[in-house]
Parts: sequence; C-alpha cells; structure tokens
Amino acid sequence: MKKIYANAAEALDGLLHDGMFIAAGGFGLCGIPELLLAAIKDAGTKDLTFASNNAGVDDFGIGILLQTRQVKKMISSYVGENAEFMRQYLSGELELEFNPQGTLAERMRAGGAGIPGFYTPTGVGTQIAEGKEEKEFNGKRYILEEGIFADLAIVKAWKADETGNLVFRKTARNFNVPAATCGKICIAEVEEIVPKGSIDPDHIHLPGIYVHRIIQGDHEKRIEQVTTRKREEA
Repeated sequence: MKKIYANAAEALDGLLHDGMFIAAGGFGLCGIPELLLAAIKDAGTKDLTFASNNAGVDDFGIGILLQTRQVKKMISSYVGENAEFMRQYLSGELELEFNPQGTLAERMRAGGAGIPGFYTPTGVGTQIAEGKEEKEFNGKRYILEEGIFADLAIVKAWKADETGNLVFRKTARNFNVPAATCGKICIAEVEEIVPKGSIDPDHIHLPGIYVHRIIQGDHEKRIEQVTTRKREEA
C-alpha cells in the first residue's frame, strides 16, 4: 500500500469534507502538523471540529483556520496564546469543549484502543462534570469520559521509514502519539523519510500500522514565547 505522498494537498486528497472531526497533535507550537493545517486552509474545508490541546497562535497552527472561520468547535485544554480563539469563543462564534490535559490525552488514547469510555476522578465536583455520569469506586467519585474517535488524525514526527513507523523528537512527541491512534485515517508529516528497516525497533515511538499516509517537508519551528536574560558579564 502506498504511504508516501508528494505533499500535504496530495495526502489529504479524497479525505476532506465539511463538518469532519480532526484530531491534531502538538502542544503550543511544538510538534504541530503545520503543513497539513496549511493545506486544509487552502482546501477551504469548513465547519470543522478539532480535538487538539490548543489552537496554536493567531497566525500559525490551527489559528490560521480560525482566522478563515473554518473551525466550528474546539475540544481543547488551553486557549491562552490565541486572541482570535478567545474572541470567537466569548462572542459565541466558536463552540468550546474544555478538557483537562490528561483527560484529553486519555480520551485520544482510549479511542485509539477502541475504548468508548472510561472513568476518571479529574473534574469531579466542577463544571467539567456537569451532565456526565458519575460513579463511585472504593469510596471515591469518578466521572465518565468518552473516547475520541476522529475522522482524520494529523501529526508531526521527526522521522519515518517507508512503512510509516514514526520517531518523534523530544517534547515534540507530546499529543502526537495519542492523536495519531484515534483517527480513522492518520497522516504524518515528517522531516526525514528513511529506508524500511533502518530504524531500530526499540526506537520506534509509533508503529506504522497506525499511519496511513506520510509527507516530508520543511518546517518553520517557531518559538511561541521568546524568553531571554541578560548575558552575564565576563
């Protein structure tokens, strides 16, 4: 089966449709599938629901899809770096389903494992628990959270082999692994594609069985918050 595609537009061909549910990897601007997000913007697909830890910044990441009003709903845990995200939410233009970060990661992982729901103590007694089933185990209260089953997963990895085995670089692994597993189709954009068998099996972070399409490209690697200090005098 062909897995390597020439570019993001080609990899997305035949998969996009209005109203679809997309799981996206990344944390802030670290490890985000920027090439695929740009291609989705160019395709004009609208009424999208995204499950992603956050929505990037105003002019990068999912933020570019917010600018063009292509996103209908976000399932996220953090919105603090995106002014347009906050503006649309506060004005009622954007639906938002807040999730604690660990809950969001587990919802993706559960979906990837075929698990429709799980109980967690996180959020008990807060607005997160409103409308959710509650149960007690060993004297402790838990709420039921549903697994995420997305139409499409888009992720960013450092390296792939020709069969789709992925290696992520340091903290860029973040939400990419659980996001990749919970989509019916997973597309990975990578910095390097290497021959089959050249990655040590012990170094593979995500097996190629989860990855259906791969693209290689150049990535911008922006810094979300530049923090510096004065250089000490010699």
